[in-house]
Amino acid sequence: MTESQIEQYALDILASLGWQILHGPDIGPDGAAAERELRQVVLPGRIYSALARLNPHIPEPALNEAMRRLTQISKPSLIENNHEFHQLLVVGVPVQYRTSSGEVKHDIVRVVDFTSPKNNDFAAVNQLTVLQGDYNRRPDIVLFVNGLPLVVIELKNAADTKADLVAAYQQIQTYKREISDLFRFNELCVTSDGLEAEMGTITSPLERMMPWKTIDGEKEVGNVPMLGVLLRGVCTPERLLDVVQNFIVFEHSDGDKLIKKVAAYHQYWVVNKALDRTLAASSECGDQRAGVVWHTQGSGKSLSMVFYTGKLMKSRDLHNPTIVVVTDRNDLDGQLFGTFSACRELLGEDPKQADSRSELRKLLQREAGGIIFTTIQKFSPEDDEDKLPILTDRRNVIVMADEAHRSQYGLCMFTPNIVAMPCRVRATLALRVRRLKRMISQRQHCLATISIFMMSSRR
Repeated sequence: MTESQIEQYALDILASLGWQILHGPDIGPDGAAAERELRQVVLPGRIYSALARLNPHIPEPALNEAMRRLTQISKPSLIENNHEFHQLLVVGVPVQYRTSSGEVKHDIVRVVDFTSPKNNDFAAVNQLTVLQGDYNRRPDIVLFVNGLPLVVIELKNAADTKADLVAAYQQIQTYKREISDLFRFNELCVTSDGLEAEMGTITSPLERMMPWKTIDGEKEVGNVPMLGVLLRGVCTPERLLDVVQNFIVFEHSDGDKLIKKVAAYHQYWVVNKALDRTLAASSECGDQRAGVVWHTQGSGKSLSMVFYTGKLMKSRDLHNPTIVVVTDRNDLDGQLFGTFSACRELLGEDPKQADSRSELRKLLQREAGGIIFTTIQKFSPEDDEDKLPILTDRRNVIVMADEAHRSQYGLCMFTPNIVAMPCRVRATLALRVRRLKRMISQRQHCLATISIFMMSSRR
């Protein structure tokens, strides 16, 4: 396949997923359906139309101010601009305006409808010419949501030994340097040679560009073009919005450098499946057992827990739950607490660390919300108590037990005291984990994550 054939293959898939397909020259200033100047990286008419549609109660001057804030370049570095835009995209743009009665009202302008994807505008544009300074560049495909360029796709020809995934990655690095305005709005970068395909963010090094190996989360596919798997697995409108809203975090690495991370495919699927099981387990007729997730080393367990917690906190069905993260060592508790604290934007609040048994009990007396870190040892009676009292009787307290295979097989002894314990672990599970390890070791490749869900009748 030539590069143009690969491009058409991708566009055909995107069209089947519900994307409007536009040709870059057609929407340029001299095109038949002009929507932009060549130095504009957004589609301004679509942005304003979306803001007005999603915020009918907001007056026009405030919408114009929201659009200005959304599109302006105001930070000294690309990643800082990208971070600022991501927060506006996910949370909304704060504005103020004067009502007819003269009152000054503070409000939030929604940029995207994450609840109902059909309320948004999805357009895939190929051969989009972008001018910035003295540079003239033309990315292969750019995916616009409500007029904002959220995804850049760079394609190469697998038949050309010099045009591989590395070359596609390097091309995106060139775009970042020469047409950086485009990447203020970027959420995902995709590279492909038509056969293999990888995905990352604007700060992902080459080795962190990752494939997407399953379309539906049920089984990995093989012997098919992985570009098609990635597009169908990530770029359906509802799934792309889910990734953008719930599976992207910004963290400070060594030297206080800001980096952007997106979930790998196994993290995305296991978190959503765990959420479904948690909703069922914590319902009125649920058995209070959501199940167990087993990770191999280096597969991103801590971030999976962050993504899972973020989705729990946003769930309307859980009615502002309290999350309790249990470990068995102080150093592990501190490490995991640090990861969660760095991702507070996704979580929506600062996690709290219980330093004593009495502080844990006090934190659990809350009526709603909260992310609490503690060690298993703090679930024990005080010196003047014969048994551990009931700590809470709410059904929407979700307990995540980290390193459950090591010291928490007996955690079920505490279940009368914390009624919503979906991560309950039983000793008999150890046998199942050993069997799974043997099964995995016999395969040609290692699955990064395996979900184990326990039935309520099994003991």
